[in-house]
Amino acid sequence: MSIGMIVMGFLVGLMVGLTGVGGASLLTPILVLMGISPSVAVGTDLVYNSVTKLFGSIQHWRQKTINLKLVKYLAIGSIPSAICAVGILHLFDTFFQNQEQIIKHALGYVLILVALTTLIKTFLKDRLKLNRLQMKPLSEKRGLTIGVGAVLGFIVGLTSIGSGSMFALVMLYLYKMRPSELVGTDIAHAFLLATAAGLMHAGIGNVDYLLMANLLLGSIPGVIFGSTLSSKLPEKPLRAIMALLILISGFKLI
Repeated sequence: MSIGMIVMGFLVGLMVGLTGVGGASLLTPILVLMGISPSVAVGTDLVYNSVTKLFGSIQHWRQKTINLKLVKYLAIGSIPSAICAVGILHLFDTFFQNQEQIIKHALGYVLILVALTTLIKTFLKDRLKLNRLQMKPLSEKRGLTIGVGAVLGFIVGLTSIGSGSMFALVMLYLYKMRPSELVGTDIAHAFLLATAAGLMHAGIGNVDYLLMANLLLGSIPGVIFGSTLSSKLPEKPLRAIMALLILISGFKLI
């Protein structure tokens, strides 16, 4: 048991509960900057995310706030794509010996993208409503949905980041859903994606299970405490601060 990792898990969970910003966007760069191998940081974070998203998915399933058809179409694109990303990384490691550098730079660029996504969701959310694409039925957007899943799934498989934040922004723009349904659908899809990519990383030895257990010990009470505090603190300034911290982390990793 590592007290330091439990405390770090608590702080990450606290910030997720307070701001809603994805845990991977905070946790993975911290682990890499602390000197943990980028591939192990990504693999561990994916399995960690799978466990945490499972509990969220169960709750939303009970509340009937998951659009199962949308989850299915996103997963058709994202899961094979994420598996391909992990496989390509493994091939690079076998033949070129520069896997870690690829992951580190990819993390940096994706963190910058996630920071910008978070700022857009925070300050321009109202302007993303009621466009023509949202008004079309899901059956007419099946190909687009699978394509979006494939592109973003590849990024998640490569970096562990974006299973929540980037998919949530796309869903906000493309589909007309109640806020609770959007959140539930996002979490359910993220669970499937993180599980598939995490199993691939586990299969090639990129998961530190002791590290993951320590982080979970801290993050679960952290998320609960942060969620309790969130109603008493201003949301937009907190999310903006988190986005700036993620942006700085991104530039440090490039």
